Amino acid sequence: MTILTRLEQWKEQGKISPVQHAHLAGLSRGEPFSLFLDLNVLLYAGVLAFVAGLGWTVSTWSQQIGDVVVLTTLSTILAACSWYCFSRAPNWSPGETPAPSPIFDYVLYLGSLVWLVELAYIENRFHLLSGRLDPYLLVTAGLFFFLAYRFDNRFVLSLGLSSLAGWFGLTISRWSTHQDEAYRQYALLYCLLVCVGGAILERRGLKPHFFGTYLNLVANVLFWAVLSGVFARQDYGPWFFALLIACGGSLAWGLARRQFAFVAYAAVYGYVGVSSLFLRSVSENAAILSYFVVTGVAMLVVLVLIGRRFGRQE
Repeated sequence: MTILTRLEQWKEQGKISPVQHAHLAGLSRGEPFSLFLDLNVLLYAGVLAFVAGLGWTVSTWSQQIGDVVVLTTLSTILAACSWYCFSRAPNWSPGETPAPSPIFDYVLYLGSLVWLVELAYIENRFHLLSGRLDPYLLVTAGLFFFLAYRFDNRFVLSLGLSSLAGWFGLTISRWSTHQDEAYRQYALLYCLLVCVGGAILERRGLKPHFFGTYLNLVANVLFWAVLSGVFARQDYGPWFFALLIACGGSLAWGLARRQFAFVAYAAVYGYVGVSSLFLRSVSENAAILSYFVVTGVAMLVVLVLIGRRFGRQE
């Protein structure tokens, strides 16, 4: 029995979807396949790694190099990226717009990250705002939102949403030390504003394909905020109830819209919340380890089965 015959049988039995059958059959026949997604991820990671190295170099050798050289270099890179993007960009459209060149999105992302490095360097060296980062974050968020909508780039939109979260005080470094009621309220307010703002923009037809980015970020921030309440030693009951509601809503949205990510959010964050309550009274390391081994494997199997079911129905 040939591979093609076996693949045909699997498709008829419902073990693989027609899309999966076409892809696997093409591979078995030696047909070329697209590496666009893999290369896209690698190139964005390469840009991020380059800027991380640039930031390390600036922070480590700035005193030896001098402020003039550092600022001139960063400003030159930023100016070159800005010139390239604004000179190559097509006319603005409210719908999805393809990039005018293969490297356009990466140049835009590079310029956005270099802006962050230069801004951080200026404040660290000259203390123009006496260490107050809120104005920087708000201005940066506004700039990134403008660039994301002007050039149709979801990675830059994510930077804008992250900067706005920082303006709300929702930073990873502070999360572990500020898990109080006020901090969670800021997180919930941020989720509400971002979700409503994204929905309004989608309704008005302004880059409606961005709405998924808004929802994914809001879902993660919301779950982290609710989980911080579940982790609290006192008055965690209402937050656990809120976690169940959030998991139910995420699961329903994921099933209705065929978006596996939201199903995974409900499963993973729900598992973390339930596990935290279940293990509060358990002190034996062996029991804790056994729990995570058994339940973790079961959770992984369930997610794989759900993911395969989503793939079959595509």
